[in-house]
Amino acid sequence: MLNGMVQVYTGDGKGKTTAAIGQGIRSAGRGLKVYMIQFLKSLDTGELHACEKLGGYFRIFRFEKERGFFWTLDEEQKKELKQEVNQAFEFAVKVMQNRECDVLILDEIMAAIVNNLISEQQVCDFIKSKSESVELILTGRNAPAAIVELADYVSEIHSVKHPMDKGISARIGIEY
Repeated sequence: MLNGMVQVYTGDGKGKTTAAIGQGIRSAGRGLKVYMIQFLKSLDTGELHACEKLGGYFRIFRFEKERGFFWTLDEEQKKELKQEVNQAFEFAVKVMQNRECDVLILDEIMAAIVNNLISEQQVCDFIKSKSESVELILTGRNAPAAIVELADYVSEIHSVKHPMDKGISARIGIEY
């Protein structure tokens, strides 16, 4: 049985989701069951296709309609998004309670907190009540101090240079 810890990948640099997926692939390679719940992501991305090829060892779940970036949404769309985020979080709670996986990744959960779609307290309570046998990984910029305090591992990824600074858009297969 796994002695599950809490990992956080945060910061303004590229690679937080990629690091979590890398950990998930390592775990799946050892026969562990990995679930990734993605928050605020609805576009087609490379990880969906790659993880699908791993069979039931690494599954990605999304609950949101495709809408675009949060800051482009009107109030009605934000209200709908909040409902979808809460549905995803309720699914995470059920997965944890039922120990449906060995590794649970909450991708971009910090963005859901920052955008007031879910409360920091809800996430802290979730961490505190997690099963000891599940490795929990949380990603996203601006990890709150309370979550950092509860974590066992915290990696902060800083951007030193980014193509967007030169106006270069995200590239298929590299950034998404």
